[in-house]
Amino acid sequence: MKILIDFFPILLFFGAYKAYDIYIGTGVLMAATLIQMGLIYTLDRKLTVMHKITLALILVFGTLTLVLHDERFIKWKPTVLYAAMAIGLALAVWVWKKNFLKLLLGSQMELPDPVWMRLNMVWVVYCVFMSLINAYVAAYYSTEAWVNFKLWGYAFPLVFIVAQGFYISRYLKTDEPKA
Repeated sequence: MKILIDFFPILLFFGAYKAYDIYIGTGVLMAATLIQMGLIYTLDRKLTVMHKITLALILVFGTLTLVLHDERFIKWKPTVLYAAMAIGLALAVWVWKKNFLKLLLGSQMELPDPVWMRLNMVWVVYCVFMSLINAYVAAYYSTEAWVNFKLWGYAFPLVFIVAQGFYISRYLKTDEPKA
């Protein structure tokens, strides 16, 4: 169920774009994201900071796209989101001496501090990579190519998260059942 909630805005955006155009797709994305956040809030009784940032960026960049009738805004939203994430994670460690990943996920899993630091830095690099690749596709390819990249580009985060899972699994403590 959660995976469906996570992906339905992008799937609806893709469908609306293919059936109509980028502007209808953008409106559908905005509405679907509002519904998505409502569902998440209903289920979890809260929205994470990332949810709030994503919603704000979609609404701001989507509104600019629709009001100014300029598709560049919605195409640059992922670049801004990933860049903000990279900057936030990097500043947290280097300036405030806080590891946001550990703060967010530390209650769910226990890992040594050096592992948390490596994970944080890998996320910074990943976010920079995703920001740059989206910027490149948005700037140098057609809207059609960018929309296809957005849909099929979800392979990047899936591969990244699976790889992180393999890395983390080496450090997780398991409770062996006693016979």
